[in-house]
Amino acid sequence: MSEKLQNIINKQNQQQTAPDASQLEDVVQLVGFVVGVEEYSVPILSIQEIIKPIDWTRVPQTPGYVLGVFNLRGSVIPLIDLRQKFGLPELKHSDDTRFIVIRNEDEVAGFVIDRLTEAIRLKKSSIGPAPESIHAEESMIEGVGKQDDRILTILKVDKLLKRDF
Repeated sequence: MSEKLQNIINKQNQQQTAPDASQLEDVVQLVGFVVGVEEYSVPILSIQEIIKPIDWTRVPQTPGYVLGVFNLRGSVIPLIDLRQKFGLPELKHSDDTRFIVIRNEDEVAGFVIDRLTEAIRLKKSSIGPAPESIHAEESMIEGVGKQDDRILTILKVDKLLKRDF
């Protein structure tokens, strides 16, 4: 092999080397979505899947934000309307409405969101603490991410999935 060709291959190999582990650990991968006029996000690894709305069955004697349950490939999953859970008025589903199925260990639930935005990669240094509140331990907010001119509220998956019904 010629020396020039070997040099080109070496340069390409150097450019293709993966970033070191410390660079990867500094990035948080999230999925953004809109409820009302606010943009929220959850860690991408907590999402089982995102689907278009399907039929669900109402369950009596549950809070108003629990729409009911739906069948996803043989699994019965509770369906929670995040608009109602966050105290926003009910809104008819549109073409942008999605069900986002979130899992944390053995807990799983579907959440109705108004619109999906995008997959987001944020450096940990761009994430600030949750705003202080009277009941900080009960807050659903993990932190606040800043990306360019956007502010993202990062939600706690375990609090979203906590059954209070």
